[in-house]
Amino acid sequence: MNALLSLWLPILLSAVTVFVISSLIHMVIKWHASDYNGFANEDAVRAAIRAGNAAPGKYVVPYCPDMKDMASDAMKQKYAEGPVGHITLLPNGAPNMGKYLGLWFLWSLAIAVVAALLTSRLVALDATHARTAAKLVGAVTFIAHAFGTITESIWMGRPWSASGKNLLDAALYAIGSGAVFYWLWH
Repeated sequence: MNALLSLWLPILLSAVTVFVISSLIHMVIKWHASDYNGFANEDAVRAAIRAGNAAPGKYVVPYCPDMKDMASDAMKQKYAEGPVGHITLLPNGAPNMGKYLGLWFLWSLAIAVVAALLTSRLVALDATHARTAAKLVGAVTFIAHAFGTITESIWMGRPWSASGKNLLDAALYAIGSGAVFYWLWH
């Protein structure tokens, strides 16, 4: 735990670095803007969802409560007719960007803590091991930010192009975090 406490500065700066890189990606470069589409009949879709009085949560269309029902003719017909998809509904109201950004920073901080903890257990805390520490921090950071996106493409239909961009984001976060730990490893 003593080693982890001595790494408070690189942990904090790593999270700040990820936050800044993410902000640049989303607000300046905007390469994720093409990851989202709107419905041509958005008002009708919104009205249909409101009519169902759906609470915030994750929904699937068509809904099949039991996997053995997938073989039924009725379910096969629903899948053939479409649409087939996953929908996440949030609470009504404007998005609370402050809350989302705060949670994103806390998540980035948690990843930095885990990366530092693992690295401090495996790599000596002296400048001669800074390169090894940076590589390990970068690898842990990449894994933490990247691997969930692949699962979303496999199971939830997230376009592979969007996951590819998320993998690139994660690589940039890993490079930034690794650089911070390389600089401040002692």
